Amino acid sequence: MLLRMSTLFLRTLREDPADAEVPSHKLLVRAGYVRRVAPGIYSWLPLGKIVLENVARVVREEMNRIGGQEVLFPALLPREYYEATGRWTEYGDTLFRLKDRKGSDYLLGPTHEEMFTDMVKGEYSSYKDYPVTLYQIQTKYRDEARPRAGILRGREFVMKDSYSFDLDDDGLKHSYEQHREAYIRIFDRLGIDYRICFAMSGAMGGSASEEFLAPCPTGEDTFVACHNCGYAANAEAVTTPAPPTVTAEQPALRVLDTPDTPTIESLVEYVNEHHGLGITAADTLKNIVVKVRTPGSDKAEVLVIGVPGDREVDFKRLEAALTPGVPEIFEAEDFVRNPGLVRGYIGPQVLASLGLTYLVDPRVVAGSAWITGANEPGKHAAHVVAGRDFQPAGTIDVAEIRAGDSCPRCAHPLSIDRGIEIGHIFQLGRKYADAAGLDALGPDGKPIRVTMGSYGVGVSRAVAVMVEQRHDALGVAWPREIAPADVHIVGTGKENQIEVATQIAEELEARGLRVLVDDRPGVSPGVKFKDSELLGMPTVLIVGRGLAQGVVELRDRATGVKEEIPLAEAVERVFAACRA
Repeated sequence: MLLRMSTLFLRTLREDPADAEVPSHKLLVRAGYVRRVAPGIYSWLPLGKIVLENVARVVREEMNRIGGQEVLFPALLPREYYEATGRWTEYGDTLFRLKDRKGSDYLLGPTHEEMFTDMVKGEYSSYKDYPVTLYQIQTKYRDEARPRAGILRGREFVMKDSYSFDLDDDGLKHSYEQHREAYIRIFDRLGIDYRICFAMSGAMGGSASEEFLAPCPTGEDTFVACHNCGYAANAEAVTTPAPPTVTAEQPALRVLDTPDTPTIESLVEYVNEHHGLGITAADTLKNIVVKVRTPGSDKAEVLVIGVPGDREVDFKRLEAALTPGVPEIFEAEDFVRNPGLVRGYIGPQVLASLGLTYLVDPRVVAGSAWITGANEPGKHAAHVVAGRDFQPAGTIDVAEIRAGDSCPRCAHPLSIDRGIEIGHIFQLGRKYADAAGLDALGPDGKPIRVTMGSYGVGVSRAVAVMVEQRHDALGVAWPREIAPADVHIVGTGKENQIEVATQIAEELEARGLRVLVDDRPGVSPGVKFKDSELLGMPTVLIVGRGLAQGVVELRDRATGVKEEIPLAEAVERVFAACRA
């Protein structure tokens, strides 16, 4: 393949787009890889399309390697498939819904579990047909409330989704491990630094679930890692080790006057100064009220959550824990409608009598004593004991995770980092097979309910992630397997320099390399150098002033190493560098 910049549909920009916040957004637009059409919607220009297809090729090769077979579904889907599994409602506002001219409901597919299940049901009937793995690489649609960061969080994106169908749980585990190993090979080939983290299944359903996260300061996901035992988990899936039950007898509950102490900080300061208790925020029990709305329902349930006062509720963890329910902020008018909840002074002692569900952090164990609200303005209660003075309905692990928290596996301190989700694998089980009635006729003539796995890779997102992890102040530095070209040959300006650059490009192209040659006449060397750095091909050959002395300059884009080499050796040296 030979791309000539004199005819290539490309325009690079020197200024960052006004709405760009992260490096990949800035550089992909400036380098002419993508262009914004609307919030969260982008067009791919020629070089960007090549990169996107190169990522898809790697994914496709590794999926085929484990026996996956590629299919393709429509993006426009009828409502009934998603109604059968409940996801027409569960997905809430993230679905793009529309009606045809006859008034029938359709959606733009966010994922295709229902369609894969229906396809297998229509084609297979015997246990002899299984196991089978099907996949597609296709555009998905989700109506993100806040599309941002260019193609990292868009409303239209390219994704590989695959689905395994097995006759039993052992088969599912095998398919899951096959996909896990395939994903490791995919992300290794893409040159992405990643971590494999325990994760929540969310609206997908199922049991075992792991995320592949790319560490990145601009990532929206928080994950923890233990450097002692190797444990890693998305913050939403981290489990908090519960301390032992407290068996020691506790003093009787005591109500304290605590005027003007609606916050934990003011409470701690006041009771230490006026009541001599010597407490910290960790000794207090903060009670957060939220509304939980089930998708499709107009009625919201009131839920109260108790967490240690030195912690905040992590709303993303809360959303994951309550799925498919959607938590909402409890507003001032909600307190007016619930006069039993005294804002700033809520205690768990009266919640059962109010008919409210109360869930607590795992640290709130039976026998533990807390300072919390007394359900009267200006009053708190001390020695409020779990199991004696209040009985929670259960636990909910939604408090913020901090660096230094104990690893749930080995108790060593955890570290915290930011990351971008690039892949997710689920052991779905029989949720979708149950909804569709997907059975295989067994050898004894009895039906066997099929079990499924679901596995996604963000193909377009991987493009942005590579830029996030592989860029500098000058531009992109693509990994060779994904770059639009192996080598960027720059003829700096004079006619003979462009002519020699083109000759080298044609020779390298004939030897099987993918070549981009800057053969633009009348463009200054400085502009051409900046474009080569911005575009990010892994190898750059400069045919410039040294040509008069019979030398050209060979550059490695990732390391910045430059070397003058004889013109006569240029083809061999570039070929060797690109095949190393």
